[in-house]
Amino acid sequence: MASEEIRPTRLELLRTRRRIVLAKKGLNLLKLKRSALIAEFFQLSKEALQLRGDLQARIARGYEAIRIAEMDVGPMRLESISLLLPALAQVSVGTKNVMGVKTPRVNTGGYRPIPETALLHLPASVYESVRHFQAIYRIILNIAEKENALRRLLKEIEKTKRRASAIENVLIPRLQGTVRYIKFRFDELERDAFSMLKTVKRKMEEAAEADVAA
Repeated sequence: MASEEIRPTRLELLRTRRRIVLAKKGLNLLKLKRSALIAEFFQLSKEALQLRGDLQARIARGYEAIRIAEMDVGPMRLESISLLLPALAQVSVGTKNVMGVKTPRVNTGGYRPIPETALLHLPASVYESVRHFQAIYRIILNIAEKENALRRLLKEIEKTKRRASAIENVLIPRLQGTVRYIKFRFDELERDAFSMLKTVKRKMEEAAEADVAA
């Protein structure tokens, strides 16, 4: 705000001081929010990293289970069995709130039952391979959900940081500058008033002396 636009009044001084108090409270809240968001970000990062490690191990076990199933029933029959398996259930996406940030919640809706005809005379190795890849599917969706949340949290952290920086480095210093300017104008007015009083007093004294001399 240009100094010409500032009204050097006591009311304006009080208003500006109140705005400084509110700005500092808002700054503290933003810093607390940013700290909480960062803590949540690192917690989710840790969970996503663990899931990725688990995913690698499960994929390895899944392919091993398929290899064993292929040895048990042969590649041609295993491929025929795979055609009998139902398609994955449709994925639905909702929302959830993570530290005030809306993130997607993935719901697989479960699995469609395997037809009874596919269950006849199948070795355990086939069921084991199906079980492994169902777990892999759930983990992949879980990772996708968490990594999307991480991206949104990071965006909110940056946004909160910019807002806090604007308040701390722009708004509060500007308001403090306004307070200093108003106080400076008060001091100027006080000095002018004091000088005027001294001038009036001197002239009154000179007039009184002139009356006495006359």
